Amino acid sequence: MITDPIADCLTRIRNGCLAKKDIIYIQYSKVKKNILKILLEQGFIGNYKLKTKKIIKVYLKYIYPKKNSVIKYIKRISKPSLRKYSSSKNLPRVLNGLGIAIISTSKGIITDKLAIKKKLGGEIICYVY
Repeated sequence: MITDPIADCLTRIRNGCLAKKDIIYIQYSKVKKNILKILLEQGFIGNYKLKTKKIIKVYLKYIYPKKNSVIKYIKRISKPSLRKYSSSKNLPRVLNGLGIAIISTSKGIITDKLAIKKKLGGEIICYVY
């Protein structure tokens, strides 16, 4: 049993990038699927597909010819033992606006820029740049 499945998902992405893997597999959940959707829209991963009902196949993205990962930093912020919440006015800027923070709001999982635009606060899931 995994105590923090979101942290496991982010760790698999981080380790896959460090090992220069093209494809990684993650256990399915709606939250993980929404996080991967945001990473795809922001250009951090190549694509993702539902392989079965329980597994998501994630295609990582690299900058060639040296095969450097697009994701330089991905970190879980709010943990089950210590939740981090923020209002829309106090949302963090990741790398002076070049990175993103993924926020869980009452309207779903969205980026920090969209949360500021919609004036929504919530739980800070992770930082990515």
